[in-house]
Amino acid sequence: MSPRNFTLFTFLVLAISSSSFQAQAANGSHDQGFEFSSPFEIALDTLQKQMGYNFSSVALLRRAMTHASFSEENNRALSILGENVIGTAVAFSYLRKDIEISPKDLNRRISEISKVESSCTVDGKRLGLQKFIRVSSKTDSTAPVVVCGAFRAIFGAIAIDTGKPDNAGRFFLSVHGGDVGKALPL
Repeated sequence: MSPRNFTLFTFLVLAISSSSFQAQAANGSHDQGFEFSSPFEIALDTLQKQMGYNFSSVALLRRAMTHASFSEENNRALSILGENVIGTAVAFSYLRKDIEISPKDLNRRISEISKVESSCTVDGKRLGLQKFIRVSSKTDSTAPVVVCGAFRAIFGAIAIDTGKPDNAGRFFLSVHGGDVGKALPL
């Protein structure tokens, strides 16, 4: 092989390898034992172990841990879904305990659990989400609205990952401390 052909061949091999590497990194996939491990990917693995839930699609967790200040591909929509999953799990838990609970009391209980300034942020910080969420340099990752958004987004991501919002609701109850009716007295 001539030096010119060898150079062209080497360039093509490197170009193909580079695009394959970039595709694997973007998709979170691994091929033939090759693993892409950025500090963020390692943090996501740590978070999954800490939570006791392994995502089939780590891309969902990656999005859940990405604030809108960091990227257009962020956790806002997952946070909305997660808030609804949490509300449903809380309502279900309270209604199972007391079908006669007034709508006003039920709404208040749901609000107490999902309010940014209270339980949502406490639960998120207990998981250490402020250490995992990607934010811009101008955004405080410890701000309650940031932590709570990521916390909610996790449950939206789990609902999509499992295909079942009920699974995400049950997981929320376990992370929050089990039976919500016990956690917050009626």
